[in-house]
Amino acid sequence: MRYKVKIEPIGVEVVCDENQTILDACLRNGIWVPHACTHGTCATCKSKIVEGEVDFGLASNFALMDFEREEGYALLCTAKPRSDLIIEADVEVEEGLEFSPVKDFIGEVAEIKDCAMDTRKIKIKIENDKIKFLAGQYIQLDIPGTGQNRAFSIASGPEVGGNEEIELQIRRVPGGLASKYIFEDLNPGDKVKFAGPFGRFVLRKHFDNPILFLAGGTGLAPIKSMIIDALNSGLKQEIYLFHGSRSLKHVYDFEFFKGIEEKFSNFHYIPSIDNPEEGWDGEVGFVHEVVGRRFPKFEGFKAYVSGPPPMVDSCIKTLMKGRLFAEDIYVERFFTEKDRVTGGSKVGIVSRI
Repeated sequence: MRYKVKIEPIGVEVVCDENQTILDACLRNGIWVPHACTHGTCATCKSKIVEGEVDFGLASNFALMDFEREEGYALLCTAKPRSDLIIEADVEVEEGLEFSPVKDFIGEVAEIKDCAMDTRKIKIKIENDKIKFLAGQYIQLDIPGTGQNRAFSIASGPEVGGNEEIELQIRRVPGGLASKYIFEDLNPGDKVKFAGPFGRFVLRKHFDNPILFLAGGTGLAPIKSMIIDALNSGLKQEIYLFHGSRSLKHVYDFEFFKGIEEKFSNFHYIPSIDNPEEGWDGEVGFVHEVVGRRFPKFEGFKAYVSGPPPMVDSCIKTLMKGRLFAEDIYVERFFTEKDRVTGGSKVGIVSRI
């Protein structure tokens, strides 16, 4: 069964299958609506169902409270239509950004590399098309035999005309559905399916403000894509990358960013680990502590923050304490399936995703 879904206030109508989420139908028709985690955790896509009925799906009770369901709200990333619908979404058009419609892709695993403790890089060669995306966006990778997918940021820089190959950076999550697949079952040469691009945590190249990139763990993936794109596009402002890792064994892409730092005088790489260790002569401390020591004030910057919710929230507090406010901070929180059950972080001070 297929239903008509009208999106207000723009008055655009799309067709949505009964087994398709409303968010998916919108994005595949080139209509951007707010979203982030895409699996019912963060509440970014919460919208009002003005008319019609939906199946709420696996929306977290923390992201969508019972009283909100009763008032007619739903998470577009989990809700599926059960009748024709009229929804009211916070559709926003931003100058300088043009999003590509979501498509389905088939690829072959070209390379698997263990780059750090519990961290793996996957390179996928796309066979059926090229993927066009903005630096910072992500894909949804199908997990075979489960009927589920998981979101992973694209670490590659976007190429003119689209990419034939993409890089993913994936952290092992104990008990995680995707972790078992990625770390135990997946091999070079295997075929994979994914959809994309998703997300609004993207590089804004039309500003000339100095840029702070703050990343924790594999929160580096979308940041890496942004840095490659920024420098390849000729951005001249000062660019700083603060990347925090739990320990020396968790540090990766060190030589890659050191090489970029040598090549581009406006790029500055500041890696850190949580606690002192023999063999490490770099910064020590959490990302928000390291950036706070380097800059007493942040006025005039644009900041991009990516990583686990507690890390993101701590960085936001430090930035705001240093006089940087919401309109200059862009955020990507890396939610897991555990966050959907437990509610994840509740500090959501600011979100530009």
